[in-house]
This record gives sequence, structure tokens and C-alpha cells, in this order.
Amino acid sequence: QVQLVESGGGLVQAGGSLRLSCAASGRTFSAYGMGWFRQALGKEREFVAGISRNGGTTDYGDSVQGRFTISRDNAKNTVYLQMNSLRPDDTALYYCNTHPLTIATRAAWGQGTQVTVSS
Repeated sequence: QVQLVESGGGLVQAGGSLRLSCAASGRTFSAYGMGWFRQALGKEREFVAGISRNGGTTDYGDSVQGRFTISRDNAKNTVYLQMNSLRPDDTALYYCNTHPLTIATRAAWGQGTQVTVSS
């Protein structure tokens, strides 16, 4: 059974930085593109960033382009999200999963990690 465990969230002031980690187990991690997603209170879950299987290609949601960087370490079965220049509207519960997020490849959602940005 695949498990995704997100960590690294916290409370930070606007303009600050955080680095999120997602540790995956139970399947061949390097066989899948991976992504970060977030869900703010009262809103739908949205795509934040994605990275290809070998890390050579990345893509980002419009609202985080230029501020966030996704990376991965296949030897550690871990994907990261470096978040800089954080804004209050980045406040959300952040999750990782496969990317693209298809019925065939998606894993069960983890518990997420909370990011709160104060103004």
C-alpha cells in the first residue's frame, strides 16, 4: 500500500520561506511524476507544482510561478517544495501525489502539512 507523508509546514511571516518534504513508500517512486497540491479553507484543492519522473521537467501553477521550486530525490523517494516570498494567500493544507493526477496512478492522499502565512 502506498503511503505519502508530507512534512515541513508551519507558521511564517509574509515574505518568508519554507521547505516542504513528501516521503513516499510502497511503490517504485521513480516511475511516477509527482506533484504538490494545496487546499485552502473553504476552497477546492488546486495544483501547485509538478515534476517529471527524472526531475528534468517541472511545471507550476500561475500563482506560485517564480516563487516556488519543486525538486525530487529518487534515491530517497522524496519530493520537495521550496517556497519563497510567501504570501497570506499561500495559506493552505499542502499535499503531494502523483502528477498528472490520474485515476490509474494516484495514491491515497496523505494527511498534508499546514502552511500558514501571516501578514
